[in-house]
Amino acid sequence: MIKAVLFDMDGVLVDSERQMCLSAIRMFAEIGVTVQPADFLPFVGAGENRYIGGVAEKYGITLDIEAAKLRAYTIYGEIVKGKLKPLRGVRSFIRRCRASGIKTVVATSADFMKMEINLREIGLPADTFDATVNGLEVAYKKPSPDIFLIAAQKIGIAPEYCLVVEDAINGVLAAKAAGMYCLALTTNFSADQLRQADWICRDLSQAPFFRSRERFGY
Repeated sequence: MIKAVLFDMDGVLVDSERQMCLSAIRMFAEIGVTVQPADFLPFVGAGENRYIGGVAEKYGITLDIEAAKLRAYTIYGEIVKGKLKPLRGVRSFIRRCRASGIKTVVATSADFMKMEINLREIGLPADTFDATVNGLEVAYKKPSPDIFLIAAQKIGIAPEYCLVVEDAINGVLAAKAAGMYCLALTTNFSADQLRQADWICRDLSQAPFFRSRERFGY
């Protein structure tokens, strides 16, 4: 019986990984370092501190991470302005949650600034949801379960009644560590890589149908 759906943001509500990667690459280029898109893959879903910091470590660079993030976010905001759209099925899925009395939360490892940019650009501002949790509110990022446990606490729903929608390996691991159900979307990773999820599909338009008082299932 699902009482709440906790949405990751990037790769679930909007596909902005490519633009964020490009923004980070440009940020590194400004300090004279050439990095590759593949360098970021191990850190997808782990928050921008790790996303940018992990690549910096790989290249032996010491960064002021807060300044680096701010610059990357500034570049990101310029790149995505007027260009982002919600992924297929997002709006209808959220409407179904509301109609079924199911609470919704955005739980993203991204910082508040990126969360605000993305939700604004796709026309689903923060007040669309019952609550939001961003990376600045969490000490331990995915694959730690903290972000999802905090999200559940905010809306007063026990973990066993929560469904997490994720697209990243780290996110799936975090959802299962939190004791929650997980629906994984193959936006950025293959079904085999996401196999620890309870359900796997392409996007929310293909998600299992549910009704109030029923648990997800095919």
